[in-house]
Amino acid sequence: MVKNFILDTNVMIHDPECFYKFEDNHVIIPIICIEELDHLKKREGIVGYHARWAARELSNIRQKGSLAEGVGLENGGTLRIELNHMDFTNLPDGLDYSKNDTKILAVAKQLQKIYEPTQTVLVTKDLYMAIKGDAIGLEIQDYQNDKIDTDDLYKGYIEKRLYSKVIDQIFSGGLDPKEYFDEPLFPNEFIHVKSLDRENHEILARYDGKRIVPLKYQNEVSWGLTPINREQKMAYELLMNPDIHFVTISGGAGSGKTILATAVALQKAIEQGQYRKIVFVRPVVPAGNDIGYLPGTEEEKLRPWMGSFYDAIENLVDQKVIKKQKENLGKGRHIVYTEKPEFSVEDFIEQYRKYGVIETKTFTYMRGRTLTDALVIVDEAQEITPHLAKLMLTRAGFGSKFVFIGDPSDNQIDNVLVDAKSNGLVYTIEKMKPYDLSGHVTLKQVERSPLAKIAEMAM
Repeated sequence: MVKNFILDTNVMIHDPECFYKFEDNHVIIPIICIEELDHLKKREGIVGYHARWAARELSNIRQKGSLAEGVGLENGGTLRIELNHMDFTNLPDGLDYSKNDTKILAVAKQLQKIYEPTQTVLVTKDLYMAIKGDAIGLEIQDYQNDKIDTDDLYKGYIEKRLYSKVIDQIFSGGLDPKEYFDEPLFPNEFIHVKSLDRENHEILARYDGKRIVPLKYQNEVSWGLTPINREQKMAYELLMNPDIHFVTISGGAGSGKTILATAVALQKAIEQGQYRKIVFVRPVVPAGNDIGYLPGTEEEKLRPWMGSFYDAIENLVDQKVIKKQKENLGKGRHIVYTEKPEFSVEDFIEQYRKYGVIETKTFTYMRGRTLTDALVIVDEAQEITPHLAKLMLTRAGFGSKFVFIGDPSDNQIDNVLVDAKSNGLVYTIEKMKPYDLSGHVTLKQVERSPLAKIAEMAM
């Protein structure tokens, strides 16, 4: 049966192409929502960009007919902008009639009454709107089109028990999984194989799309850093492999996401020259509207948001100094540098920024770009929408590698447009897992410090 779906403004901001996702039903947008889009179009960052995108989509639909009367969509549904029916008599006392949310509720309640018994649904991502709508008898739905079932979210690895002779076969040249695995494996999925008949006989392996093979890079060093637990070794394998062009790494605070990605980036771009440059990208969701008013250049405005990258580089540079000290001692040299180098991490980054080797960006400056021969690290990817994730990945040029890192749990998301099931990180994890140029690992252990580990577990 055909339904009426009334869209709140935040749904259009979350997914600017949401109009096409309601099958053969009627999509209704109260005119006040268009006013809100107009008001948001000049906002910095994600919100302003999506408001303008949604307006362009509505303009495209407008070319096919009258939005006031309703325009037929290719999926068989219709879209129209509701100009009337803002009847406050259907609402209880206590609501603030001057608020736009209340006006949207008034329209939805009146349309529910007019079109009864046709099912009328208010679609919103605003928790308070949902509570108030439910209280006045409206049927409320969250926007479900891009939600991922996080209970079964792909973690990138499995555990398996096999006989020692099978483990030996993996070591000696690889194993065809069809002989021993009932469940299908995704390309670049990891398998921790333990022996059924020999204690402490095990292997950490990767499915390369054809065979299960041993890890290749787990004992290599990048900028003085080596992985220190099972999941980090898996992530490191994905980061180091030049044939894997998209890597997602999720995990809690202190699990090593940023420092692993940064170490490999410095090694590949600065030490080995495999990539022409490193691009650090981070959303500025918590105060996206304020970044335009910060003084200075683009880099200076972004400096407060790039703390995780600066910290990672500072720690890695310190490790390089310590490693050099040990090498000097090992060679019998008596001069040991016990102090930090005179230059700061800002000096280090500025030096390489000057020569175009390091860039720090936010999504505002990504549209229209093509990033070739670059290693691009997107931090806090749980803060972006699926559409921004797609925007970012479609910037990929030849020879580039993209790395999305973040913690997709609800308590690490400040963006009101997404949640643990609808953010860009979990969306790309699930959508990209079938492809052989992509890989994912969920980090479990906190390695930052004993205190950080306790805080992550207990609080």
